[in-house]
Amino acid sequence: MVDSKINQDSLIKKAEVLDLNFGYVSNKKVLNHITLPVYQNKVTALIGPSGCGKTTLLRCFNRMHDLYGEVHYNGEIQLYPDNVNILGKQIDPIEVRMKIGMVFQKPNPFPKSIYENIAYGLRVRGVKKKSYIDEKVEDSLQKAGLWAEVSDRLNTSASALSGGQQQRLCIARALATEPDLLLLDEPTSALDPISTAHIEELVMELKKTVTILMVTHNLHQAARTADYTAFMYLGDLVEFGESSQVFTNPKESRTENYITGRFG
Repeated sequence: MVDSKINQDSLIKKAEVLDLNFGYVSNKKVLNHITLPVYQNKVTALIGPSGCGKTTLLRCFNRMHDLYGEVHYNGEIQLYPDNVNILGKQIDPIEVRMKIGMVFQKPNPFPKSIYENIAYGLRVRGVKKKSYIDEKVEDSLQKAGLWAEVSDRLNTSASALSGGQQQRLCIARALATEPDLLLLDEPTSALDPISTAHIEELVMELKKTVTILMVTHNLHQAARTADYTAFMYLGDLVEFGESSQVFTNPKESRTENYITGRFG
């Protein structure tokens, strides 16, 4: 049962999952009646054992599942303040992906220069003014904490960057189009401890300007970086609350068992 005793008076919802069921038409249902708020300028972490539905839920937010076969959504994901159900049949998934950026588990820079990686999304949107693109490239790299390291080599290949730098580049690329929501799918699992620390610091800084929904298997990372944490198990949302409460005083025995390492 999801914790409902959170003081919501001073919080603004950026998005909200409403009684969402999801599955591939050819397979069993993967998500069961998920209802979850995503608060503006906060970091929300999705935790749980492998196969519990974390990444499945995350990818519903930008309609990634639509790329891989016939799927069935029953329920809503409302994006505020536009009050748009991004799962609506009349909604173009490509437009959704323009509004909701995503950074994947493994850094995936395009085979282009550092500059063109950032400029790509702007060009897709039809932006042609070079001075504006230049400004957004610098601003995005600044926000991703990468500008000082690459400002003198913007025209070199992104593949020449280290793994941690590549992941920050992917974050900068996602930020360039000013997304309403930033999705992070295990953003540090492929990185060394130093790069992981840089990304965690970056996440906590970025929430000042963007709302973040993050999947992580690293419970310490969720406790350090997330304002709110949702524990999922077998496609169900078991518990949701402030991270400090979920990790120190979980309401549900399954949450406690997972956090203390009894399963998962």
